[in-house]
Amino acid sequence: MAADRPLTIGMIGHGMMGVWHSENLEGLPATPHTIVGRREEPTRAFAQRFGYANATTDLNAMLAHPEIDAVIVASPSEAHLTHSLAAIAAEKHVLIEIPIAMDLAGSRRIAEAAAGTDKVVAVCHPWRHRPECVQLKERLDEGLERLALLEGRFLIHRLENVGATGYRRSWTDNILWHHACHLVDLACWLMGPELEITGWLGPIDPRTGTAMTTQLTLARPDGASAQILLSYYSHLKHNEATVTTDRESYRIDIPEARLTTKAGSTDIEPEQTVCRHALEDFVSACRTGRRPRVTPSDVLPAMAALQTIQNGWDARFGAQSLPGRALGQLG
Repeated sequence: MAADRPLTIGMIGHGMMGVWHSENLEGLPATPHTIVGRREEPTRAFAQRFGYANATTDLNAMLAHPEIDAVIVASPSEAHLTHSLAAIAAEKHVLIEIPIAMDLAGSRRIAEAAAGTDKVVAVCHPWRHRPECVQLKERLDEGLERLALLEGRFLIHRLENVGATGYRRSWTDNILWHHACHLVDLACWLMGPELEITGWLGPIDPRTGTAMTTQLTLARPDGASAQILLSYYSHLKHNEATVTTDRESYRIDIPEARLTTKAGSTDIEPEQTVCRHALEDFVSACRTGRRPRVTPSDVLPAMAALQTIQNGWDARFGAQSLPGRALGQLG
């Protein structure tokens, strides 16, 4: 595409991330073109609200539209695999929301498809776009600091299938493949390769039909480790990571948008602004032909770690379809 014209965007999904990405398009050299949803009326309402020229429930029609340069996959997690592969096959640039798939095999399929196209295929993993994390990664890579411990917590109360927008969803979230993916990828990114993975995924809660707790430990041969805890039972909300190095401690609190170090606390960018950085990077990469900051192959170590925990759960409880993760839809 010509670098002097706006990128035309097709969006799949109009939940919270569809809202965030649509709002974040404002001011970028990109134009909302078509929104794809499951039901006609709310899809049309979303298009009107955010300035999309077209609204449709026909994904194939959107992907076949010659005016659309790029597709943002912001659909339910279990649909990311099929939607992303379809968008790549349609020769569109693609930005995939986290997670790229709900198992390692599907993740590898997307990475292989991305490697086989000359289009940009990027992944929205917000921790990798957070400025304070990028700066820390650079210091670690340069040997200015040495990581000793990462502690991550994601705790919310979700006994009903209602997302962050307050909308009752037609799909069920997954604590391992969606929410744990954020913190596990942060750990893999900061710690590097050769990690030993242990942990567990809790049993199915009969009220929700899905596992509600998970814990992972990632350990490096030199003794550095990450401890990650997640729960959908908690009445106290936490979404945070604390990184301890041989020289400093960094506590990043996402809901409060605060960074705390030994020097005190400072304001940091809220999560939607960080997601804008991911979108800015994607749009820039599409317009210039460069590699995006995060590709599907970059996040495969995290997906492999999640698969290790899933394999342990399958061995205990038996591999089975769960709400939002049907075995027949996997890679």
